[in-house]
This record gives sequence, structure tokens and C-alpha cells, in this order.
Amino acid sequence: MTTRRAFLGGATTLVGAAAVSRAGAAGLPEAPYRTQGATAAPLAPPNGRPYNPVVTLNGWSLPWRMQDGVKEFHLVAEPVVRELAPGMQANLWGYNGQSPGPTIEVVEGDRVRIFVTNKLPEHTSVHWHGQILPCGMDGVTGLTQPGIAPGKTFVYEFVARHAGTFMYHPHADEMQQMAMGMMGFWVTHPKDPRQHAVERDYVMLLGAFDIEPGSYTPRTNTMLDFNLWTMNSRVFPGVDPMVARLGDRVRIRVGNLTMTNHPIHLHGHRFEVSCTDGGWVRPEARWPEVSVDVAVGQMRAIEFVADNPGDWAFHCHKAHHTMNAMGHEVPNLIGVDHRGVAEKINDLIPGYMVMGDKGGSMGDMQMPLPENTLPMMTGRGPFGNLEMGGMFTVLKIREGLACGDYRDPGWYRHPAGTVAREWSGAVPDAPQAPGATAAPADGAVSARKPQTHRH
Repeated sequence: MTTRRAFLGGATTLVGAAAVSRAGAAGLPEAPYRTQGATAAPLAPPNGRPYNPVVTLNGWSLPWRMQDGVKEFHLVAEPVVRELAPGMQANLWGYNGQSPGPTIEVVEGDRVRIFVTNKLPEHTSVHWHGQILPCGMDGVTGLTQPGIAPGKTFVYEFVARHAGTFMYHPHADEMQQMAMGMMGFWVTHPKDPRQHAVERDYVMLLGAFDIEPGSYTPRTNTMLDFNLWTMNSRVFPGVDPMVARLGDRVRIRVGNLTMTNHPIHLHGHRFEVSCTDGGWVRPEARWPEVSVDVAVGQMRAIEFVADNPGDWAFHCHKAHHTMNAMGHEVPNLIGVDHRGVAEKINDLIPGYMVMGDKGGSMGDMQMPLPENTLPMMTGRGPFGNLEMGGMFTVLKIREGLACGDYRDPGWYRHPAGTVAREWSGAVPDAPQAPGATAAPADGAVSARKPQTHRH
């Protein structure tokens, strides 16, 4: 098994002989690192033109330095260890200590210079997804540039011409590098901070990994059967909640670098798609939705007013994408009688548990798991098991939060009489359609087979 120490230590050995020299690195801006899994506070611009910063869910924004009027960043492509959720870590590739890499925030019209140092065991590049820039800065290995060899540093420089929502990722050995988690968010803010202004602006990238239970490193040749679906390389219950003050205008920007589409659904609110990676959507072209399909390689920004207090689910609507490490070959056992069989199996396999004969809910069952593995459905809410995983989090809307307060406010306190409850009174008779025959009292149903039925 590849351990965290062997994973990181081996990569360091591979690139150590070709590392950037101290003299050559002296002119580079600092490459900040972050390994914590919690959501960082928004990065207020210390210099340059003002903008309203975004919040990267379970991530952070990359600091920069101003050099002769140019905004300079330093990305380091390298092996990282990412905690997907408490109890499970993954050996991934990313940038500056994390996967996804840090969000890059600039202002429309900024001249941007990004240094990219490669500490991977193979060449790489960076493609600035959705940016309109000189062809030689597009980051497609072999087509617009040579690959960045291990230990080498390349520099990209261009003007961020259009405000909007973008990504960055390699265009080198993509099947391996993106499947290992190499991606990051890019936001170009409008010149005028009042334009498209919102009170809360969240960003996240959707990812997918195939990590065998008990192992640490993704299987990168998988095309469809992934078993971990992530928001910013985290799975529920490791995904932080999004917090909003009652009445705030909220924007959530979502990018998809998985191998399939994701219908992203928000409970309790209607929203409009306000921005794509192609630019801002004119107000007259927007329409109300509660779900938006984010296809492969797409970005979508949704906006709504947080006018409904509570704890609201936000998730992919593909049911298997709100589960953690699951087997794909498990048969459907609903209705199968395990009586007697379970006792015999227990003699051979102590601790065997019957499950699946009444449905997939695990309730409060606790089963032994391999090392470094998460339950399929986990997390607890104020009313018991949430039975969710993967691409799932909670939007928590509260009255009276301070501006810029992103702390978890805890579970919502429902006003009296507003929670669904068990009915203890008499159950009314079901209404019958006019002319319908009442069902037999014993519940028996008779059916007549048509004479022409030949199956």
C-alpha cells in the first residue's frame, strides 16, 4: 500500500535533482501553501483594483504580488494529500498543497503573470479554460508550448480581458493529471465592483475519483465507474456548509471537470443562471430554475435571494453521486428472505449483517470498514442520519448574521408547528374517482388477462 510518506517522499526524490536553482528562484514571487481542509476567509485585495472576493468552499484564494503594474502569482504543481472527509485521505496531484488548487482572482483588464513550477514526476502544462488570450499562452502541450519538465518553471502572461467564471487545468497527460485532481478555479471580477455585485459569492469544482476501499491513490484509467463524487475534492460530511444572511443575494459558481454531467439542485429557492464560462447572461435571457445541469467542461453561476430561512440541501441530483465509496456489483436483495441463511453465514463470517432486504437504508448500523474508507451514506443532522455522501452540502440561511460572517451557525431552529410530524389521528378514506369501484375490503386484486396477450 502506498502511504502518505512514501507518496510525497518519492515524488520529492524524483524532482530533487532537477529543482529550480536558488538563484533562478530568487526572482519568483512566493508560492503560498495551504493544506487545511476548511473553508478559508475571502481574500480581500491588498493592492490593485478593488473587487468583491469569492469564497472557495473548503479551499482558498491565491495571494499575489504587484510587480511594475503586473499581478504575479506562483503555482506549484505537485503531489498532495487531501482529506476527502474525516477518516479518509487520498494521494492526489494538485497545486500549492491542495486539490483543487487555490482560486485565482483578478480584475477585468489586469495584466497577469503566472509562474508555474513543476514538482510532478512527469511534464505538465496549465490551460486557462475559457480565457481569451494569445495562442502561445493557451497551455496545450505539443500544440502551443513544450511541456513543463519536472523541476522546471514556466511563465504565462496575458491580460484578463473578460469578467467571468473560469477554470485552470493541465493539457498534458490529461487522463492521469486531471483524474489525480489537478484543477483550480479562476474568477475575473468586473472593473466596477458594483456590477454583478452580490453579498455572498461561493465557488466549487466538481470532481470524481475511483479509490478502492482501503487504498489511497485513485485508479486513473476508470472511465465511468467512479465511487467518490466530490465538491472541491471533499465528500459529505466533509463538505463545509454554505452560510448566508437572510435577504442576502447569493451567487454559487460551479465548474465540472468529471467524466459526466451533474444536475445541481438547490432546495427551498428558485435561482437564475447568471454566468457561464462564455460570459455573463443578460438579465432578459435568464429564467427561473431549481436545478441546473452542468455538463463536462462547463461552468455555471447561479444567483438567488436567500429569502427562506433554514437548512437547505444543495447537491447533484444523480442519486449515486450523493453516496461515498460504493460497490457497483451489489445485487438488489429487496424482498429476499435471509432467515436461517444469515445464521449459517455468521458461523463462517462472524459479524455478518443482513442488509438490503428491506431497502438500502443503513439506519444506525455500524459495520467494520477497511482502513481509509468512508461509509456510503453518513453524516448526522438534528433529526438523525442524513444518509448522504459525495456531492452534497447544506445552505444555511439565518437572520441576523453579520456581513462577512461565514461561521457555521449550527442547525436551524424551526418555528413551532413548521416541522413534518407523525399523524396520530384517524386516517381519512381515500377519495374515489366518479364511477370508480371501491377496492375489496381484504385488499385482494383480481386481473383479467387479455385474450391477445401472448407472453
